[in-house]
Amino acid sequence: MQVTRRQFFKICSAGLGGSSIAMLGYSPTAALAEVREFKLARATETRNMCPYCSVSCGVLAYSIGDKSKNAKAEIIHIEGDPDNPVNRGTLCPKGAGLLDMVHSPNRLKHPEVREAGSSEWKRISWDEAITRIAKHMKADRDANFIEKNAEGTTVNRWNTFGFLASSAAANEPGYLTSKILRGLGVVALDTQARI
Repeated sequence: MQVTRRQFFKICSAGLGGSSIAMLGYSPTAALAEVREFKLARATETRNMCPYCSVSCGVLAYSIGDKSKNAKAEIIHIEGDPDNPVNRGTLCPKGAGLLDMVHSPNRLKHPEVREAGSSEWKRISWDEAITRIAKHMKADRDANFIEKNAEGTTVNRWNTFGFLASSAAANEPGYLTSKILRGLGVVALDTQARI
């Protein structure tokens, strides 16, 4: 093997540089062998359901926080739940983008109301929102409830109100929702779960 003078100096300088770095404590085998910490190692895993459609795919939401009483945890990762029998860990593109929805600045986190004649939305409390909904429902039911039809047969119908039940609810909440609404006389009752 013939080595020119220039090649000889390159080989020597590479060897000298490598040995100097090794003497300073850097070893590529040690650096490559170092185990990186998994990003979800300290995260809290929470099982949930995708909110988008009636398929009800299971998701795992991972959050970090110190779990103290008034500290808010932050969701850092969402993935499909492999133990869920519906989706077995897979998610559609909407479900795969859940983290973007959770952190969206446009996401509403509290109830709002727009009063009649106003063009502005104002923030209200959850108690006020539920009370307003109940008052509107009672006023509409009192004004439009049909106890008997034209032939005098008892029908107990509330035709001016409709309800779309949750497609992500289990059987028990779905059954209770249906019983309560049928008891109120609601005729227009539907759920997306039938799709």
